[in-house]
Amino acid sequence: MTLVEFLNPVRNSSNRDRCLAVLYYKHRYEQIESLTADQIKKALVQCRVPSAKSINVADVLAKSGAMVDSPGARGLARLWKLTGAGEVHVRQALGLKEAEAEIEHDVSYLKSKVAKIPDALVRSYIEESIDCLSIGALKAGIVFLWAGAVRTLQERLLTAGITQVNAAIQAHDPKARQIKKLDDFQYIKESVLLLAAEGVGLLDKAERNTLEDCLNLRNKCGHPNKYDPGIKKASSFIEDVSGIVFP
Repeated sequence: MTLVEFLNPVRNSSNRDRCLAVLYYKHRYEQIESLTADQIKKALVQCRVPSAKSINVADVLAKSGAMVDSPGARGLARLWKLTGAGEVHVRQALGLKEAEAEIEHDVSYLKSKVAKIPDALVRSYIEESIDCLSIGALKAGIVFLWAGAVRTLQERLLTAGITQVNAAIQAHDPKARQIKKLDDFQYIKESVLLLAAEGVGLLDKAERNTLEDCLNLRNKCGHPNKYDPGIKKASSFIEDVSGIVFP
């Protein structure tokens, strides 16, 4: 979700709500803890918010009471950040459900992981997951995150050595195709992949069991059925997969 989209519900609200919404978005989605009044104003102008150029942001925030705090300054410019009361106010102004806070936290967490992922394909899967989770498409977000995790496990298995990997796979599926290159993994069942990863020491038993549970959830989300994961289920999936595969 872009800042323009996020601000749309409060485009014609009070200047206070618009300024607070910028602080909320920057903190939740870009991990920026605090902003100067000038930075907030520039964000509003860039988002084509009506009369943004004439807003006295510093005065607006100074009159926002307990909804904002000032943690210090950047040069001569005072920094501003939302308080807990400010976050509650913005959520109410935007009509955000309280439960969405968990997913917002997960989105921020995944964004912090993306830049550290060297493989472009894995990175694209995680970015797709982030986009889906940001708009509440939980099933799609789960599927894309799992795809990135599986690709990562495949790459790590190859580094364990072809002979050792094939032996670990054959131990659980004697009819499985021999692995010679990364693309050959597409013919290996993901349940067998997890067992092989444990067999070569990439995962311990607890991690493998946890990822098997995640695979089961991914399968429920990736096939036509009436299953609809809740916020807590999706958040737990994200925590488990990220903690094991993208520590």
